[in-house]
Amino acid sequence: MDIGIQGFFKNKTVFLTGCTGFLGKVVTEKLLRTTEVTRIYSLIRPKRGVPIKERIITWEKDPVFEVLLRTKPDALQRVCPIAGDCLEPDLGISEHDRRILAAEVHVVIHGAATVRFDEALHLAVAINVRATRLMLQLAKQMTNLVSYVHVSTAYSNCVINDIAERFYPEHLNCGSDNILALGDLVSNELLDKITPALVGSFPNTYTYTKALAEDVILREAGNLPLCIFRPAIIMSTYKEPLNGWVDNLFGPMALCFGGARGIMRVTTVDCDAKIGVVPADYCVNVALACAWRTAEKSVKNGKVMKPPIYAFAPSENNLISNGRFINTSVKYRDIIPLTKMLWYPFVLCISKSSLFPLAAFFLHTLPGYFFDMLLRLKGRKPILVNLYRKIHKNIAVLGPFSSTTWNFDTSNTKELRQAMSKEDLKLFDFDMERLDWDDYFKVAMYGVRLYIGKEQPTADSIAKGLKLGKRLKVIHYAFVSSLISVTGYVLWSLAKLLV
Repeated sequence: MDIGIQGFFKNKTVFLTGCTGFLGKVVTEKLLRTTEVTRIYSLIRPKRGVPIKERIITWEKDPVFEVLLRTKPDALQRVCPIAGDCLEPDLGISEHDRRILAAEVHVVIHGAATVRFDEALHLAVAINVRATRLMLQLAKQMTNLVSYVHVSTAYSNCVINDIAERFYPEHLNCGSDNILALGDLVSNELLDKITPALVGSFPNTYTYTKALAEDVILREAGNLPLCIFRPAIIMSTYKEPLNGWVDNLFGPMALCFGGARGIMRVTTVDCDAKIGVVPADYCVNVALACAWRTAEKSVKNGKVMKPPIYAFAPSENNLISNGRFINTSVKYRDIIPLTKMLWYPFVLCISKSSLFPLAAFFLHTLPGYFFDMLLRLKGRKPILVNLYRKIHKNIAVLGPFSSTTWNFDTSNTKELRQAMSKEDLKLFDFDMERLDWDDYFKVAMYGVRLYIGKEQPTADSIAKGLKLGKRLKVIHYAFVSSLISVTGYVLWSLAKLLV
């Protein structure tokens, strides 16, 4: 009998890794708010001088848990921290804690990972690949395990444009077993030096090690009741627990905030290419539905099969382009502007990367030196030149993802929705075909203003931002007009000399 997602998690004990990250917090909140889960064991990396229990206590002040704590004030008491570190042997988990996990855990959601695109290979392999193997080994000791969800990425096989919900070991120069063995034999420095040879056609160490992690699962999962969840680029929440909640500036969120502040004014992007962004709350709903479905299928089949893969990306019937994403984000400069802006917000999109350095020099670097000079004159620390160096580095790293359209097969995820009850479809919604992009970006930009900019959307605050925006707009267009006039005069003068 199908008991649905809520019924599945009732009285279950969950082991969650990556719980202190953006997605991990939303997973924790959703489980505690909508299910009767018994306990959530959360793997938390110890910090010197900070007890791991204190890390959980600080969540009481985190906006993402506000709704939960209003209705269930003691909810966080069901979260039990487990000291551990994905960089350590045996995940840094003590024997005592390993015995507890082995005896009590029913569901594993492994979301811990380094998501830095330019992470050193030895670190990316340790966290994203070796930890995956160690998690599988630990899961095989769990006597009550009914479901294991491995969180990967939709871009784990981005060396091709049409990505099916299957494994792609053929894209790896070496199998995961060989890479892990190599990592044990050579120094970290040597492994990092041979990164280009190992990574091959993958654009960065992140996607490469995520592909290796999937290969580990293909080779070593055995008869574990396991699935792989491949979300696209995760942005702020849409509807729950809060509209537009976000706590980081990864990926597109950096463009949204940098553009809103008038700091980021040029980037390399193919405006016609489709961008694969998805709301964080939808991602969590898919992950929890995957856990339920994996347990249900393993009971029915009762035999060893390749782990199913669930990709989550924009629907082919409701795609959005980079150009629309940027234009929609920028238009909120005239609706809910920040009260602290460096310049009138605009973003110049350049499709040819060869032209970017020139545009970046005039729109970023040169103004950066000017504003830093003003800061020095005021006795303050200069920041913009160094900031622009980091921005340009990130733009280069993100280049392949801003100029390419990937087609993600989501057949398994569609089948997952079809298997859900009407009640679950309401409570765990992730219908990307019906997502209103304009409404979502409105919510996201309000969230950027509130949670990243730390500016309440009060009438006074918005009025102050609009006033500043109008002033900066006049200055911007006056400057552009002057620049065009000067350029025109120079060209006219040169033309007269040549006649």
